[in-house]
Order: sequence, then C-alpha cells, then structure tokens
Amino acid sequence: MNHFKGKQFQKDVIIVAVGYYLRYHLSYRDVQELLSDRGIEVSHTTIYRWVQEYGPIIYQIWKRKNKTACYSWKMDETYIKIKGEWHYLYRAIDAEGTTLDIWLRKKRDTQAAYAFFKRLSKQFGEPKVIVTDKAPSLYSALKKLKEKGFYLKTEHRTVKYLNNLIEQDHRFIKRRNRLYQSLRTTANTIKGIETIHALYKKGRKEGNLFGFSVCLEIKELLGLPA
Repeated sequence: MNHFKGKQFQKDVIIVAVGYYLRYHLSYRDVQELLSDRGIEVSHTTIYRWVQEYGPIIYQIWKRKNKTACYSWKMDETYIKIKGEWHYLYRAIDAEGTTLDIWLRKKRDTQAAYAFFKRLSKQFGEPKVIVTDKAPSLYSALKKLKEKGFYLKTEHRTVKYLNNLIEQDHRFIKRRNRLYQSLRTTANTIKGIETIHALYKKGRKEGNLFGFSVCLEIKELLGLPA
C-alpha cells in the first residue's frame, strides 16, 4: 500500500519529520527548525498532521508483525494528562522488554483492565506468568477472566520488584507527556512514540543499537527501500 500517495512532500521528508518527533524529545516547531536548516520549509502544523496520520499506521504494522511473546508478561498503567485531566495508559511488555500492546483510557477500573487483558490474549495467546502491581482493578479483571475460561493456566504475581522493568520503561512515555488536548490526538501520538521505542529496544536487544536509525527503521516497517 502506498501510504504517501497524493502528498505534497516526498516520503523521505515525511519520514524524517515523523521519525525525529517520535524518537527525540522535540516539539513540532523544533522539527520545523531542523528541516528549515536543511532547506526544507514545512510548517509545524503540517508536521503535526503527519504524526497524527502516520503514528497509528506504523503502530498497526508493528502489531501485525509482532505476533509472538515470551512466557512472562508485565502489565501496568501509567498516568497521562489530557486537557488538564488525568487519563490512564495501559501498557504490557514481555520478559525481554518487547512492547506487546498499549491502550489509553479515561478510567482506571476493572472494565478497562478486563478489556486490555482480553486484547492481549486474542493477539498473543496466554502466558505462563503475568506480573502486575497490587491494583484491585487488575486482580478483579483477571479473576473475572478466569471465571470465563481465560488465563486458567496463567500464574498472577504481584511482587513489587518483579514489575520494575515496565515501571522504568514508562519513563520513555512520561518524559513526552505534553499538554495534549484530546484523547484521539494523544492516542495517535503515543502509538507512534511506542512503536519507535519498541524498535529501539529491539535493536538494543539484538546488539544493533549503534546502527539504529529511526528513519531507516520506519522505512523497513513500511516496506520501503532504504
């Protein structure tokens, strides 16, 4: 599929702009300035629209390609402020630190946790172990799922230090916590950020960290020649 059909700018310009914004702690105006220094004049609002369009695209492609997970999952939720109100970002990674899925919700309750666990089960099957904190909503959600025949062979652990990996992993998302203005735009942006973070972690795990290029990784994900 040609994701760049009808665009005014070349795909390389779009990939660089989107990649820089998602990978580094930059504003849209920062990316605009970097491109301007290279003789490319793009408004920050255009870069914003690109991030909103391509963030979800690369996230969905990453999810389709990422079909396997380790035997142990770590699941947690963190806080994201949107228009002055706190929302909750559910995240799950496996024992190797690979991002499995994310889900941004208005509430932190049993219903949200239940739906997130069910999504994970549908995509990856069920692990031997799930590690969470001691949040009552997570315990309640897993209990309800077991009653319905899900996660019957999965051990649920709530030992605090076992969840340190995902709690530290939140920092990549938290440091990008901006003054978001809507649930939709926040979700689209975080999907892109999470995908680039997942690709970075994959490169680090495979020992390719020093060869990591966000633009080349996006091209590969989209099936484009380097």
